[in-house]
Amino acid sequence: MYPYIPNTNDDEKRMLKTIGVDSVEDLFSDIPKDVKLNRELNLKSSMSELEVANYMTKLSQSNKTINDLTCFLGAGAYDHYIPSIIGHIISRSEFYTSYTPYQAEISQGTLQYIFEYQTLICNLTGMDVSNASLYDGGTAIAEAAFMASNITRKDKIVISKTVNPDYRRVLKTYTHLQGIELVEVEDEEGTTNLDELKKYVDDKTAAVIVQSPNFFGAIEDIEAIEKIAHSQKKTLLITCVDPISLGILKSPGSLGADIVVGEGQSLGIPLAFGGPYLGFMATKKSYMRKMPGRIVGETVDVDGKRAFVLTLQAREQHIRREKATSNICSNEGINTLAAAVYLVTLGKKGLREVALQSTQKAHYAFNQITKSGDYKPLFNKPFFEEFAITSSVDADKINQKLLEENILGGYSLQKDYPQYKNGILYAVTEKRTKEEIDILGSVLEGIIWKNMIN
Repeated sequence: MYPYIPNTNDDEKRMLKTIGVDSVEDLFSDIPKDVKLNRELNLKSSMSELEVANYMTKLSQSNKTINDLTCFLGAGAYDHYIPSIIGHIISRSEFYTSYTPYQAEISQGTLQYIFEYQTLICNLTGMDVSNASLYDGGTAIAEAAFMASNITRKDKIVISKTVNPDYRRVLKTYTHLQGIELVEVEDEEGTTNLDELKKYVDDKTAAVIVQSPNFFGAIEDIEAIEKIAHSQKKTLLITCVDPISLGILKSPGSLGADIVVGEGQSLGIPLAFGGPYLGFMATKKSYMRKMPGRIVGETVDVDGKRAFVLTLQAREQHIRREKATSNICSNEGINTLAAAVYLVTLGKKGLREVALQSTQKAHYAFNQITKSGDYKPLFNKPFFEEFAITSSVDADKINQKLLEENILGGYSLQKDYPQYKNGILYAVTEKRTKEEIDILGSVLEGIIWKNMIN
């Protein structure tokens, strides 16, 4: 018996006898032998608490974080400034220990900030109703696709390949066994190929999904895409957006979107390896009852005082989970609160300033990198805070050289877009200084010259 398991040998024997097996190994008899380890784990001898703490500290010191590097990596997760007030508020025990607000009478604080979060998301996206958040941008897209299929009773989803590849992979996983046909539309010079989109959108199409600014940072022609999507009866338009970009770009609602989703990490949530992040979703009032998750509403109590309740929630999320599209509980807590505090702290002017600075600095970086001609624009399209360039040098080699200079370089596009060999996607947020951008340009130019010499 393992020392960290409290059951005695007699306890184990009684439990095995009760369920009718002879040994613990019998519980795993259906696992094929060729996939079992079939040996003891290669673990070091046991250590004291102090030894473990020292060991883990040394391991952590081998890592480099955003605090150690100058970050030009984006591709779905961005190094934006996080006002200190956010950490002070969400670290209060009444917030970080709260769970899902089952009982309205003892959850007024939680319900209030969720209500305010929903209001802020609606104002930002130009939509009527927002839910209490989803897991991340990828699952938000998948949930929106299911929602569209449910509304239209159609089973075909058309999505642009300019949508984040990770999001598309999540969508493929969700739709694979659901009888939903998924069609991907190629890009044309960094934005959705509209002629190809027209070919795929037909009377079986439940929704068209497009991202703007897209994965390459380019601004899509949403108005043209909206006309194509709505040319078919009942077909919906789902747009995925960077919430920061809405500080300067038209809202999806004003451009004809039916469902708006996106990743809310930029709204005061720190970078992390895989999350947890925040998927937001907003839609038209007419589709409200088809939206997954929960909606908090405002009312008055018996004394006429302002109060908050769960206006809509999927019953399946509590007692019939096998019928639920997703089980969303905790994510409506800390991450939602962080996003709400971020948006309230910045306000309209602050959000616009973040968006403007990110755009201006990204264009400055683009001009600095491409001015010599050694690095060329991959696309000639308007962009927000990200842009793609290419050169004669392998992208991974460039990023390795940048890392040696304590610069976290861009995203290698070849991983997901083989046709764009040596393409690199750089992100520039309001945090990057002119000096940092100039150093990036100088190091990149040096890499070209060293490569030519060698």
